[in-house]
Amino acid sequence: MWKGSFVALATPFDSNNQIDYPAVHRLIDFHVEQGSDGIVVAGTTGESATLTKSEHAQLIARTTEYIDGRMTVIAGTGSNSTQQTIDLSLEVQDCGIDGFLLVAPYYNKPVQEGIYQHFQSIADAVGKNIMLYNVPGRTVTDILPETLARLAKHENIVAIKDATGDIERLKAEQELVDDDFLFFSGDDFTVLDFISNGGHGVVTVSGNVVPHSMAELCRAASDGDVGRAKALDDSLQALNTALFAESNPIPVKWALQQMGLVGAGIRLPLTYYSEQFHAQMLSALEIAGISTKDAA
Repeated sequence: MWKGSFVALATPFDSNNQIDYPAVHRLIDFHVEQGSDGIVVAGTTGESATLTKSEHAQLIARTTEYIDGRMTVIAGTGSNSTQQTIDLSLEVQDCGIDGFLLVAPYYNKPVQEGIYQHFQSIADAVGKNIMLYNVPGRTVTDILPETLARLAKHENIVAIKDATGDIERLKAEQELVDDDFLFFSGDDFTVLDFISNGGHGVVTVSGNVVPHSMAELCRAASDGDVGRAKALDDSLQALNTALFAESNPIPVKWALQQMGLVGAGIRLPLTYYSEQFHAQMLSALEIAGISTKDAA
């Protein structure tokens, strides 16, 4: 089953603001070579909110085709519309993906019963495993532990990405679900603590830039190699800070550009990484052992 470092893949855009598939292929090859356990395509870091439905479906299908079984692929198909989520999920579920990442419905501000019925309806409609995504800082809504316990009884709902950074929340949820339910961190700052307390892995932004280090951190933490895990974690904290100096994925796309992996493209309303943070990012990349081309 799913375990380890799953990279929340950034979506490259070309000079015409279209998806740059040669760059997508470079990123995929990079992650395969560096040992990432899987990717999440068309999630928040992939700027899914700015993709048209046809772009969204095509990105998932073409990414999965190019990966060709070399690592696990989870497709981000969640939205604040239950039916829209079902429609998109059904459209892509037979293209070779391994499962779905479904974000808690945002903007509508549903109560817990609405959150439960939203995910239950989608799980009833699809035929793949589902990882729920709880990120209250973006969605306002919060999948509370009691609601997660209800949802975890569905055979298709097998995991959650928890971006709260709250280890006590993890412990409370573990008490309410079966032992085979999977917990993934959505907070790069607390991955070590999360896995040390029984988490199974991370869906990572930082892993876009340091896939080998993040995958090794997950393995070391899972194996109980505390010394190595702590050393890796320490080496990544400056990078984690730089990558969240502005809204994700603004910083990570600039970092990938400095590494020569993608171009400068990003879609409005997101804007380019502010120059005031460039030196901080370059220093953090150096600390993490990443070489870059000369920054513009």
